Parts: sequence; C-alpha cells; structure tokens
Amino acid sequence: MLFSSTTFLFAFLPLVLITYYIVPRAFRNAVLFVFSLVFYAWGEPVYIALMIASITVAYITGIYADKSRKGDPSDCGKAPLISMLAAVVWNIGLLLFFKYTDFFIGAANGIFGTQVRPLGLVLPIGISFYSFQTLSYVIDVYRGEVKSQKNFLALGTYVALFPQLIAGPIVRYKDIAEQLSSRRETLDNFSAGVKRFCVGLGKKVILANSIGALFETISNTPQDELSVAASWLGIIAYTFQIYFDFSGYSDMAIGLGKMFGFEFLENFNYPYISDSITDFWRRWHISLSSWFRDYVYIPLGGNRKGKLRQCVNIMIVWFLTGFWHGANWNFMVWGIYFGIILLCEKLFLLKILGRTPGIIQHLYALLLIVTGWGIFAYEDTSALLQNFKNMFGMGGLPLINSQTVFWLSQNAVLIVILVIASTPLIKRIGDQLAINSPGFYSCVCIPVISVALLIVCSAYLAGNAFNPFLYFRF
Repeated sequence: MLFSSTTFLFAFLPLVLITYYIVPRAFRNAVLFVFSLVFYAWGEPVYIALMIASITVAYITGIYADKSRKGDPSDCGKAPLISMLAAVVWNIGLLLFFKYTDFFIGAANGIFGTQVRPLGLVLPIGISFYSFQTLSYVIDVYRGEVKSQKNFLALGTYVALFPQLIAGPIVRYKDIAEQLSSRRETLDNFSAGVKRFCVGLGKKVILANSIGALFETISNTPQDELSVAASWLGIIAYTFQIYFDFSGYSDMAIGLGKMFGFEFLENFNYPYISDSITDFWRRWHISLSSWFRDYVYIPLGGNRKGKLRQCVNIMIVWFLTGFWHGANWNFMVWGIYFGIILLCEKLFLLKILGRTPGIIQHLYALLLIVTGWGIFAYEDTSALLQNFKNMFGMGGLPLINSQTVFWLSQNAVLIVILVIASTPLIKRIGDQLAINSPGFYSCVCIPVISVALLIVCSAYLAGNAFNPFLYFRF
C-alpha cells in the first residue's frame, strides 16, 4: 500500500502533537511508540509484526550483549558475542530476504538457465533504515559504547520513531539515548522544529516535485524527440530532485524531532558546493556514510593495514553502499563508480586537484556527481545505457532541438532557484538578518515564511498527483 504523505501531514501529525503534550511526561514515549506503530501500519499494515519482531530481537540481544560489562567478564562466556552475531544475522537476513531474494533468483536464472519464479515480495518501507539502527544499537552495546536499554518501550520508541522511520536519517542509539529518558521540550525548540519542518516540506513539495516532473517528462519522451542537451537536462533535473527530495525529508524529520524534544544529527551539508568527491561524501547522506565508516570500513581495518588493504576496504564499503540502495545492477555500478573515484582521489587525484583553481575543482566534482546520478536514476539497464549514449553524443541525436529549448525556457527560473537553494546563500542572509534585526527576523520573517510555505505546499499537494518520495523505496 502506498503511504499517503498528505493525510499524515495534515491529519495525523496534529493529533500526535496534541496527544503528546496533554499526557504526563512519563507517558510521552508510550504516545510516540503507539502512534509510530499506527503511522507504519497505515502505510505497511502487513509488516508491522516484522518491525515489532526487530525491536524484540534488538531488546533481547542488547541485554545479553551487555553482560560483558557486568562483574567478571570471564564469567560471561560467549553470550555477548553470540548475541551481537544474532543481531547481525537477523538484520542482515531481513534485508537479504526481503530486498534481494528476487534479485538473486533472477541472477541465478540468467547464469544457470533455470526458471525459478521470483517470490514477488513487497519491500517493507524503511527496512534499510530501521535494520541499520537496531544493528548499530546492539553493536554499540557489545563494544561497551552504550548501556543496553532495559525499557522495551524506550527502545521501541527509538526504533519506530516516525519522524525518521521511513527514509532516515539513520539515527544512532548512542546519539539519543539520554533524550529517550530525559529530554526537555521547550517553546524555542518547538518553534525551531516548525521552521525546519516547513523548510523541508517546501524543499520536497515545491522544489523536488517541480523539477522531478521535468525529469519524468524527459525520461518518458520518445527517443526521436530528444537531444544531447535534453539528456543532460534530464539528469541535471534528477540531480536536483534527489537532493531536495531527500534533504527535504531529512529536514522534516529533524524538525519533527525538535517538536518532540529530540535532537537528530544533520544529514546534509550543501553537498553540491563540494570541490571533490571525497568532500561530497562528507556532505551527502552523512548518517549513511558515517554508518559504513564505523561499522564496516574501520572493523575491516580501515587504513591501518597498509595501502593495498585500505584500497580493498574502500571498494568493499562502496560496493555495499551501492548494494544497500537497491537490488539492481545500476546501484552496484553506482557504488563501484564512486569507490573508484574515491580511491583515485586518495591515492593521487586530490593532490593534483589541490593545485588547480577552486572553480576547476568544483566543476570536476559537479561533473562526476551528475554523471553518478545518471547511473543511479535508471534501474533498467537498456535505458541507462541509451541515456549515456545520448549524453555523450553517441545516440545519433542532435546537440539541441526546439523541444529542449522549450523545456529550458519553461524551467529556467526554477533551475536558477534550485541552484541558489543548493548553496548556503539563503542561510547566510537569514543568519545576517537574525544578527542585525533579531526581533523582525524571529517575530515576522520566520512565522510569515513558515505559514506561507505551509499554504503553498498544501495547495501543491491538493492539486498535484505527482508526489513521489524517492527514498521510500530504499
């Protein structure tokens, strides 16, 4: 069942907030847990039991993984290690079964000529995110970085917390462990949350949806009506769409968290101003990059076992990063593509780039980023190859045609807005205004802009059926 974001935003959320703030503080985790389960069941009623099972597994394995810190560690036997491994098997097993079974069946059929029927499993929404969260919790407990959570309700609230349940960011337990029991909701934090939520909603509904419609149009246009420029325009449109879609959702999640007293870490830091791919991956989907760094790259040895081993570790991490995004060859190629570039930068390319002007570094990064999204955007291999042929002049298309000029003219203002919104310029203007005219900024600008964004987004949602959340499928 497709989740109705419109219904949630304008009906479900006010009910949660009202209930949350009228109940005694001791019951607020219970309110969040119950409503989070309702939220998930609304979109995926079949898989609610699966989420509860994941919470239960994390609860039990976390307690046993914690035993090594109690009393004499030698008395614990292998219980902590077995518990941690059980959590790994459960969470990775879930992902492999639901997300990749049909992919493996299809690959086996292609290689061995068998005719095994795919299972046709529906992917549980958000499983990649909450599986990684529960897995990091048990591993951190095993490492002794946090204590196990004895309150099932508190752990369930952490795993199922609806603001970030569907599409992240990946929230680590150690970052909000204290907040689960001792957070304090304030009016300032709530108002900051409303502002952040409205900004995220505007990014998603006004910007991502608008430019996403252009990509949808170009990708569905017959081949003989395209041009080289149109192919680039389509991927540039997708480059903006995926950024404003995902960063918009992250902003909404962070804003909703603030409304309930939680502080989630940032997930994006203006990635399109990067001057290298290394810099880009410090700014894009920060929670995922840091997760793979801390739970895969470093345990594999990181850069501590020589240059060759470091190169192997980087490629393993980036193959898995691509594989995490979806059961399709294009995602694996996308991961390997960025892994190779990061290897080259680490070995020699960053030194060369450092001797070039900043604009050259930025253009280099943008070209590789856009090309990477060209791989990511097309799950159909033939469409992917054809689009790259078109982009690099091998598809027999004209450089530009009247249809491309029309698309450019119709979307020129939107593209300029997207470029500006991809930089810190608007934030810097707001920060300067807050310093020079704090009263006007906080009492006039913020409320007026927030209300305007809500009204405009409501109008967009009511009148436009095109409202995809790209990261829901991951």
